[in-house]
Amino acid sequence: MGTLSLSSGTSIDEIADRIYRIATPVELPGGGGFSFNQFLVDDDEPLLFHTGLRGLFPMVREAVSLIMPFVRLRYIGFSHFEADECGALNEFLAAAPRAEAVCGQIAAMVSVNDYAVRPPRALNDGETLPLGRHCVRWLDTPHLPHAWECGFLMETTSATLLCGDLFTQGGAQNPALTESDILEPSEKFRHKMDYFSHTRNARSMLERLASLQPTTLACMHGSAWHGDGAALLRGLADSLEHG
Repeated sequence: MGTLSLSSGTSIDEIADRIYRIATPVELPGGGGFSFNQFLVDDDEPLLFHTGLRGLFPMVREAVSLIMPFVRLRYIGFSHFEADECGALNEFLAAAPRAEAVCGQIAAMVSVNDYAVRPPRALNDGETLPLGRHCVRWLDTPHLPHAWECGFLMETTSATLLCGDLFTQGGAQNPALTESDILEPSEKFRHKMDYFSHTRNARSMLERLASLQPTTLACMHGSAWHGDGAALLRGLADSLEHG
């Protein structure tokens, strides 16, 4: 499908086989644009990665409903416990009766067991979750880029890494999918608004992600990216080591 735009400004693009980027542009306080991106894997057991802020729920729900019947939604995943990652979690759980939250064990222990209206599906590091044609694998990445409970999902069939806040790019109107460099603009954004924890384990965790050879990076803010994901992740590790 080509880009589908909603009246709210939210857009829908297929960035990999049946993996859709749902992007809502916003204006930041003080000026400047930004995007909040959700990713829907449409399969036998559909998974949405990120819910967006609670105030974005109507737009994200409308977008999901244009791709598939909303009540089919089975899993709602997120990288770490933060408002733009899972602020609308309970709204989604209420509207999709079969849906379960999906997170790491630490997130379940410290936040989600208490917050969510239904118990989450808490995954162990390296555990896989079949969706049908697709399958996702949970990867613990504590404090990368931030939060003890942080982790990512690797969709193994399409080699798509749902990489949360890694490679965050500013701007509200970035292309949905690009092969242009996103390391330089994301590092420029990081130096301006340093949101990394700078964990001493960053390189080893980024090397583990690189070893999976992703070819699409589904970034939560800015463009998704297609190319040699291993090289890009190692480039990020180098940049972090040099400040």
